Amino acid sequence: MIDGAILIGAELRQAETRFTSVDPATGETLKPNVSSAGPADVADACALAAAAAPAYAATDPETRAAFLERIADAIAAIGDPLIARAMQETGLPRARLEGERGRTVGQLRLFAQVVRQGDWLDATIDPALPDRQPLPRPDLRRLNLPVGPVAVFGASNFPLAFSVAGGDTASALAAGCPVVVKGHPAHPGTGELVARAVRDAVAAAGLPAGVFSYLPGETNALGEALVADPRIKAVGFTGSRGGGLALMRIAAGREEPIPVYAEMSSINPVILFPAALAARGEALAPAFVQSLTMGAGQFCTNPGLVLGVASPELDRFVEAAGKALSESQPATMLSPGIHASFEKGVDALAGHNAVTQVARGQVGEGVNQAVGALFVTDASAFLADRALGHEVFGSSSIVIRCRDLAEIGTVIASLEGQLTATIQIDDADADAVRGLLPILAERVGRILANGWPTGVEVSHAMVHGGPFPATSDGRTTSVGTAAIYRFLRPVCFQNIPEGLLPEAISDANPWSIARRVDGKREASTR
Repeated sequence: MIDGAILIGAELRQAETRFTSVDPATGETLKPNVSSAGPADVADACALAAAAAPAYAATDPETRAAFLERIADAIAAIGDPLIARAMQETGLPRARLEGERGRTVGQLRLFAQVVRQGDWLDATIDPALPDRQPLPRPDLRRLNLPVGPVAVFGASNFPLAFSVAGGDTASALAAGCPVVVKGHPAHPGTGELVARAVRDAVAAAGLPAGVFSYLPGETNALGEALVADPRIKAVGFTGSRGGGLALMRIAAGREEPIPVYAEMSSINPVILFPAALAARGEALAPAFVQSLTMGAGQFCTNPGLVLGVASPELDRFVEAAGKALSESQPATMLSPGIHASFEKGVDALAGHNAVTQVARGQVGEGVNQAVGALFVTDASAFLADRALGHEVFGSSSIVIRCRDLAEIGTVIASLEGQLTATIQIDDADADAVRGLLPILAERVGRILANGWPTGVEVSHAMVHGGPFPATSDGRTTSVGTAAIYRFLRPVCFQNIPEGLLPEAISDANPWSIARRVDGKREASTR
């Protein structure tokens, strides 16, 4: 059911101030109109989250894991109405959204496994050494505890996997933190369906209602009020650089500053090494264009920059990529605003006096259509104008001709922080790659070979982060199980009596989790 409600814990509210969403494929205004949450709703949601935080933080691993699985089951149980509504609100095709739903429920279930295993607690015990000379050692026990209520901002480009019950929400709930979601205004119906599923899972698990709230709205003031509320202890955000920086300023200016984990901007360089380019440059071109135009290019890992040594082989790659792009079909972008920003960025590149347009994709008849764009310039021009390295969110990319591998290294070193870097290599490129890998590792969060950056596996080893401005904190990831650590903090208990210790670091170890005792790892007994 969708009726445009605000969800404050278990309570459904309707507001007088309303807004609407738009079908980006047709321009049609969608029904129903949606409540716009206001300051009182923010305050009530945050107060409820703060009240729920102690009880939720104290839940044992099995209770919390089962709750995450209930959310996954509830989202899956919505069925086709969820996919149908998301298609209306985003213009994304059914297959993409069905896959994204699978990813959403899959990462919830993965975090349930992580919670049960208990490694995230990092339970560590250094027993007392009363006879140690010259001074005895006290009994020291450490574990990770949840930071408290977390504000999560839904993303435009992943209405399920990075939105109401996406990775930020899943990892915060896994850490034991109540969540207040600021829904994305482009897909409020989708957001409400998922929010109701989460609310139902909270009730079914017997948890405090304040563990989850959902605040729809289209104003920046709503998000600003949420981050400014003193009961919020951390923020998860995926979106524009401007939006992320604005939230970071608010968080830093609070009486109690808090971390904002923002994923913001990335152009994801692809390096075509000489041997690979000579052996299969023309064959690489169609695969590159497929990655570039996938989902209208609306992926944070879209390959927006290609580097290669100026050569006939690179020219053939550019020619083949241009041909493939000129045959590519347009795709609906997520919203009129995103489409307008894309066109503005493409026009700026096309009008740049040091940039040549290679090709544009096929022109569509509908509204908000992304027509792919490919450009080429040389390294000196790119290095002279930092604007050429700014993200154009959509299916646009620029090829940089470099004099040699050293100049490729210079361009890489000049880049802002990135989520990914892709290297296309053959065996003969090994020495050249070895020289550039350290430079790449300084600039990105994930380096991949002989593939394409679009597509992020949700797993234990995944890093979906990178130095600023790819993310606000390059030590973290927003995808994969390590995302849980953003919402935890270590606490040490010194000489605390056994009966007062948290279960995870008591001698009895009732949760049967793996722990490090006196420097030695002890396996779980689960």
